[in-house]
Amino acid sequence: MPKKSPEQKAEEKKRYIVASGASNTEELEPFLTDPNQAIRVIAAMNPDADSKILDRFANDKFWGVRIEVVHHTNVSEATLRRLLEAKVSKRGVVHHAACEKLVERGVLFGTDGMPLDVD
Repeated sequence: MPKKSPEQKAEEKKRYIVASGASNTEELEPFLTDPNQAIRVIAAMNPDADSKILDRFANDKFWGVRIEVVHHTNVSEATLRRLLEAKVSKRGVVHHAACEKLVERGVLFGTDGMPLDVD
């Protein structure tokens, strides 16, 4: 992979600052498709991210972004449940973190590792 130019580095630094300083969904939305995973992580960690934008960040293909969604204060229970993997072989850190957060919120789990109220 070619080295980044000073201009590219400056642009990434600017996007980091904007992602961390965004104050609403409209300002965070462009970061859903940012090519830099680390910048998407910063956006998902933003304290002003609401449950709706977090649900959209939960679709990210990289687990690093999804784990930040799980750890966010504003994440909804629906998003946490959506991040669970029914198939045991697909479960990873995101599934286990979502389980922990749901347990903290009073959701009961069965021996299969899924919430008891899910068919």
